Amino acid sequence: FILFPPPPAKGGISVTTEDLECLDTGKFLNDVIIDFYFKYLILERAPKEIAERSHVFSSFFYKRLNWKDSASKGVASYPTQHRRHQRVKTWTRNVDIFRKDYLFIPVNQEAHWYLVVICFPGLEKPQLMQWIDPAVLKMSAVESGFESQASDGLSPIGITCEEDGQERLAGVYKTWLSKGHCLYLEVEWEVRRGTPRDFTPETMSGSHCNVPLQDNSSDCGLYLLQYAESFLENPVVHFDLPLHLEDWFPQQTVRRKREEIRDLILSLYSKQLLGGGTWKS
Repeated sequence: FILFPPPPAKGGISVTTEDLECLDTGKFLNDVIIDFYFKYLILERAPKEIAERSHVFSSFFYKRLNWKDSASKGVASYPTQHRRHQRVKTWTRNVDIFRKDYLFIPVNQEAHWYLVVICFPGLEKPQLMQWIDPAVLKMSAVESGFESQASDGLSPIGITCEEDGQERLAGVYKTWLSKGHCLYLEVEWEVRRGTPRDFTPETMSGSHCNVPLQDNSSDCGLYLLQYAESFLENPVVHFDLPLHLEDWFPQQTVRRKREEIRDLILSLYSKQLLGGGTWKS
């Protein structure tokens, strides 16, 4: 159907007619639509200054990080942190995540989409920085303006769109902040920086967010995408946890999103067809 971004750009997401069908009313968004729209937000929609300071992990990242090793592989004696990192080490070979301000991690667990955002992973201690102008949104570690509430300058935020999803999100969040998952960041830091650094629940002050909630059982993927889009448009500049973002966007914005994404894909299809792009049926 389409490949976005099209060649010669690398890392294109292939969207087929089957993927397009999950945008029908009442259906769950699949991983392809999630990854495609994230890619579109970063390349086309988000302010350039924010996009350059953000990194979006694949929707498969969390699942791959938690992959259970096969006993036949003989890796049981290999340190846990290195086993986890080994599974995904190539996923960040072209990006230094510690030079980014925001890391977005879409998570699918128990048939529900969640969003984890890690803010300022490269900061090793709290910093007070002057916030220039909300409209300008220059959010680098030296230009943004807030005092981080994280003891190590690093804050993970968990977002879910169901009223009863907070308990399940707490499980996802606890898993992410467990020593095993923090060790992924520790190994990645050591690979990139060549020095040790502790990433622990004590040094990563985080919380779930109070946000607009879905009113059905099928729109969690749409809400995840809208959370990300709203964050990229106007990143959080304070960390008085938990974050109160109940008025982040009107519910009608999400109700229109299926058709908006469908129209976007069809528009890209038309443009790529005229330009002789790559198609998949």
